[in-house]
Amino acid sequence: MTPRVENPYDHAHAAIKAMLAVETSLRTGGLERSLIDLVKLRASQINGCAYCIGLHTTEARRHGETEMRIVLLNAWREAALYSPRERAALAWTEALTRLSEAGAPDALYADLRTSFTEAEQVQLTLQIGAINLWNRLQVGLRGVHHPDPSRDAA
Repeated sequence: MTPRVENPYDHAHAAIKAMLAVETSLRTGGLERSLIDLVKLRASQINGCAYCIGLHTTEARRHGETEMRIVLLNAWREAALYSPRERAALAWTEALTRLSEAGAPDALYADLRTSFTEAEQVQLTLQIGAINLWNRLQVGLRGVHHPDPSRDAA
């Protein structure tokens, strides 16, 4: 696949810098790294973003995620490997990533409230929004995932 824009970062330096600052803030906002990795990977799967799937799979492995949990993430509802907190986050991720299909249902939010504080709900919702923006940048401009994971940024 040929990128539509070779290096989008060169054309929107201030915006990309701001997005990276948001990512830094979210990474230090209190949510566990493993949860953030699962959310980023699941949204990227839904959006069909090869660049981000590759990047976040590599990151999840580097942060200690098991291969089986990565492989089964696409079928998390049928897999017994995810905690109730992770399940609530994944359901919320799917709802907000597919917002036009069903909105943000009250039942999913009720599940979210049982596992997350209000501050964590906001952090998680911002994280979902951020990964969806990154996915749209990469899919829209045909970002090419590098087959060499050592080239992926953290």
